[in-house]
Amino acid sequence: MNRFPSIRKNTEYQAVYKAGHSSATGLLVMYVMENGRDISRLGISISKKVGNSVIRHRFSRKIREIFRLNKYRTKTGYDIIIVARNPAKEASYKSLERDYVKLLSRHDIILSRDENQSESK
Repeated sequence: MNRFPSIRKNTEYQAVYKAGHSSATGLLVMYVMENGRDISRLGISISKKVGNSVIRHRFSRKIREIFRLNKYRTKTGYDIIIVARNPAKEASYKSLERDYVKLLSRHDIILSRDENQSESK
């Protein structure tokens, strides 16, 4: 079983926070930075103010699944950090996915249909 491509070390998080670009919606904040690798990695940051561990882990599982299912639509070679805002704890999966895709397009790392079809061939 392959490991999930995630950002693990505090120094990696700090590098993305300092050198990366950020954009936000009402539910999520996304930091993006090129990583020079052939894969994109995901980091998730959730404050204890958002909720207890059950709520935080449920949010993390949803975001990891959104990342996994939308990987084919995303350019590779980026470190992406998702920060949960307080309203995210009550948000549905669909609204989180909608905001995630919206933030990808703001950072211009979402593939257009033409790019997506040419990569799959």
